[in-house]
Amino acid sequence: MQLASRLHRADDIAAVQELYHANGWTDGLPIVPPTQASVEACLEWAMIPPDQLLGIEPVRAQPVTAEKLAINAVMAGCLPMHFPIVVTAVTAMLDAKFLLHGATASTGGCAVFVVLNGPIRHEIGASGGFNALGNSDRATAVIGRALRLALINILDVRPGGIDRSTLGHPGKFSYCVAEDEDDSPWQSVASQRGMPPGASAVTVMAAGAPRQIMNEWTTQPKEILETFAAEMRANLRHYSLHPGNYALVIPTQLRDHLQTAGWSKTDVAAFIHQRARIPRREWADVGKAAVVRDRGDTIYPALPSSDHLLVVAAGGPAGGFGAVIPPWLGHKSRAVTMPVGVCVDCEPPNGRADPE
Repeated sequence: MQLASRLHRADDIAAVQELYHANGWTDGLPIVPPTQASVEACLEWAMIPPDQLLGIEPVRAQPVTAEKLAINAVMAGCLPMHFPIVVTAVTAMLDAKFLLHGATASTGGCAVFVVLNGPIRHEIGASGGFNALGNSDRATAVIGRALRLALINILDVRPGGIDRSTLGHPGKFSYCVAEDEDDSPWQSVASQRGMPPGASAVTVMAAGAPRQIMNEWTTQPKEILETFAAEMRANLRHYSLHPGNYALVIPTQLRDHLQTAGWSKTDVAAFIHQRARIPRREWADVGKAAVVRDRGDTIYPALPSSDHLLVVAAGGPAGGFGAVIPPWLGHKSRAVTMPVGVCVDCEPPNGRADPE
């Protein structure tokens, strides 16, 4: 296997860290040195040649090659078994519907929220239980971080440069969750979005920070879901009226009440679609009267349709908590779901770009 990237030499691990920090190649955290052997191991695991073009960012025509992505995956701490997921996630992000340039260049400060589904969760040891949106396991932490490092080093998405985030949020380090499919009779996110049952898949969404809710005072599905809907209505008031993909992360305790009552994800989404909406005049209550004008009675739903809601079964076994994950700019960017897999019989696509 012939790699084309520049080779750097350093005396020790401390020198490696300083080299990468000095050149702006990190997210501020220490990295794993991407040796030739470790990069080749990722490419071999995924059965992808180093010069394979995974896609081109459409606005600035920036190519993403397998070799460059593997380098950043190793830097993030990925093992070879994680790399096919990173490839799939980046390919999904390059889909025009995701609007990658807007999501990464906006002042809105969104991150790439990633949901993992299917058997590959077990293969890589990804957990959808305790601390699901935090440092729950190695796999989700490093996969999410690999996407951020790839944005920095391949697409030059650096704070103050392409990245114009006013605030950002901690999900910009890593924002990846594995759905707890084993502890839930619900369809997976991937299955609901058209993937075959049992297929491993990745869903990416340009997302704001999670907004945690709590309701431990009822077992009634409508009352539980009204808490989620109220948080979505708050987002419509405080952030943006534009409808789009939202994600609900529902842990076991609340999920058990819904499932005991026979509510499916489809039922959840239909209820939320009806309840998460506000009239424009409510913007006057939060200091935005100047933009209400003559449209005060216009109703704005959080979701264009119930199909736009991602209902994710994840979280620890106890506590009446949940989370609403809002979109960055709903009417512009759409969540994208892709199966994890490699076309081993395909020729590399045309338009190969020469790495540095």
